[in-house]
Amino acid sequence: MLFSEASMKTSRVREDGLWIQVLRIWPEAPRRPALFLDRDGVINEDVGYLHRVDEVRLIPGAAEVIAEANRCGVPVVIVTNQGGIGLGYFGWEEFASVQKHLLALLHSRGAEVDAVFASPYHPRGRGNYAHPDHPTRKPRPGMLLAAEELLPIDLNASWMVGDHARDIEAGRNASLSGGVHVLTGHGSRDGQRETALSLAGEGFVVHAAASIAEAAEHLSILSKPT
Repeated sequence: MLFSEASMKTSRVREDGLWIQVLRIWPEAPRRPALFLDRDGVINEDVGYLHRVDEVRLIPGAAEVIAEANRCGVPVVIVTNQGGIGLGYFGWEEFASVQKHLLALLHSRGAEVDAVFASPYHPRGRGNYAHPDHPTRKPRPGMLLAAEELLPIDLNASWMVGDHARDIEAGRNASLSGGVHVLTGHGSRDGQRETALSLAGEGFVVHAAASIAEAAEHLSILSKPT
């Protein structure tokens, strides 16, 4: 499935239903740590199954952290569960419109995203999108593994920032270096922070932060160019 807009021409929905959008090519680049970001509740406000452009609002600090990653030569990858598609609340066209607007907002603030991956599966989804535990839906690591296939990413040195404990768990399941749990979005709901912090161990570090702006303090990959 391809979209006609020039800015979306690299987008496609893979045979297994995974949305893939590669926005920056790294020719012959050595593998490097990446910054994986959940979308709703981390980069933009979580309004509940976001599918309208006029509801896209950046969370303070998101553009600045992404821009810092750009300056440090760290690929920025959005990995987002989009169960609203699987539930039939909206479709890929609405998702594409929101993505186009979000990326434009970030660009206007000097921030560039390297790739976007979106999984439409949901345990209560419809038709082919109904799946109790699809490999591409967080906390499973499928989206992060797909990013490793397409970008020069060293997963073992990479980090995840998320508002759900399942975001952090996806990072652990992909053998990342660590994760930062934020309180924006779903992060302040009962049990999310505690569950996220409990995922630390066996070489996987978990930090707590109020938002993505504060999360940057814990991301050693942003301290120097890679």
